[in-house]
Amino acid sequence: MSDQKSGFKDPFKPYKNRYKSYERLPEKGRDREDIFRELSAMAEEEDAKWKNGMVSGTFYHAGDDHRAFLNKIFSLYSHVNVLQVDLCPSMSKFESEIVSMTARMLNGDAVRDRNPDDEVCGSVTFGGSESIMMAMKVYRDMARAEKNITKPEIILPVTAHPAFHKAGEYFGIKIVLAPVNETDFLVRPDKVKKLINKRTVALVGSAGNYPYGLIDPMDELSDIALARGIGFHVDGCLGGFILPWIEKLGYDVPVFDFRLPGLTSISADTHKFGFGLKGNSVVLYRNLKLRRYQFYQMAHWPGGIYASPSMTGSRSGGLTASTWAAMVYLGEEGYLRSAAAIMKIAERIKRGAGEIPELEVIGNPTFLISLRSKQVDIYHVNDYMISKGWRFNGLQNPPAIHFCVTMPQTMVPDIAEQLLHDLRAGVAYAQSAAGTKPRSSALYGLSGSIEGRAQLVQVLYGTFEHLLRV
Repeated sequence: MSDQKSGFKDPFKPYKNRYKSYERLPEKGRDREDIFRELSAMAEEEDAKWKNGMVSGTFYHAGDDHRAFLNKIFSLYSHVNVLQVDLCPSMSKFESEIVSMTARMLNGDAVRDRNPDDEVCGSVTFGGSESIMMAMKVYRDMARAEKNITKPEIILPVTAHPAFHKAGEYFGIKIVLAPVNETDFLVRPDKVKKLINKRTVALVGSAGNYPYGLIDPMDELSDIALARGIGFHVDGCLGGFILPWIEKLGYDVPVFDFRLPGLTSISADTHKFGFGLKGNSVVLYRNLKLRRYQFYQMAHWPGGIYASPSMTGSRSGGLTASTWAAMVYLGEEGYLRSAAAIMKIAERIKRGAGEIPELEVIGNPTFLISLRSKQVDIYHVNDYMISKGWRFNGLQNPPAIHFCVTMPQTMVPDIAEQLLHDLRAGVAYAQSAAGTKPRSSALYGLSGSIEGRAQLVQVLYGTFEHLLRV
């Protein structure tokens, strides 16, 4: 039965009957201005959904002027392939300096102070998933070459990002999950230690993890990795570009970077709190020896000697140039100012949510506040928040929701008070709806929304084919 006959309105294809769909190339190309007007209308409609500050995370946006500046820089290099450094040596300059600035921010100098033969190095990737996957490849290949480990295992908290599981499936690495405490939701080092065996090649900790924004006990994980002679990767994709500045502002932030003697690699997303354009991240290693295992080389291809530093081949120089521009434009002062503005909102939300008797703030978060309840169904609360235009992220095991504060919230007056007002009303709604089934749930990337449940059916039965159809 078609969507129209069933009465189902597909929330993921709202343009289906508003704009012409293309199942094949048009015989004659369209007018440029006409195309621009159509896409501008779509963009304006979609931007309105998050510019009101009611969307958790998702848009790490430092203002329209900043985005316009980055787009201007991008246009200078949009046609450039980062691999062609002989033709565009600026790419080497930009990427090496992105890596160097990130390493300095994450206290890479501490490595050389501890061992003069070590020097933090790294590479630029297309996003956090690639940064994570490259590090996992490094540990797999190094263990195979140096320890003859052919069935590698990596231990990570149950709260670690799914990209690690993706790396396990892609690269033939067994993923071993370590539990978290039921009180603070941090991984248990004692359990991690017991899971280590002769096939273990690395441990993982998150700073902060996606569900709760919490930082695992890195000092203990570092000591374990150092004592056992295995790798230790910190996933700083979410927090890597804001936690250093939160710490400088005087907030309590556990050490999670290269000050830890056992840390061997770390990932940090420039396209999140680094305020670069989407599609850019950094992975750093303690020394050059580690990074060499990331590279791929093929010496005997008829097309010439082929070498690639990461999974991707061709990449747009526009992303590299605009990321570099974002970092040198903002500087330490700009990142500190942004972190201060974000934390002012986050602290108010955390404090206010903690004063609602029916809600519990999970752990001791910074910029991301996760809430659960033992008295009401938290998904009913989420239903109410959705009805008011909010987009929280739905979590599971245990049921919870979270709100990640980014720059858009700092640009809307009284946004924290508005959120808390609706949150209190949401609790009252959940109490009145007790015994009924909530409409929202937990679905990564779709925020557990009412629409997300409809899409879940599509994902389960049609994978992503539904989204790829015109």
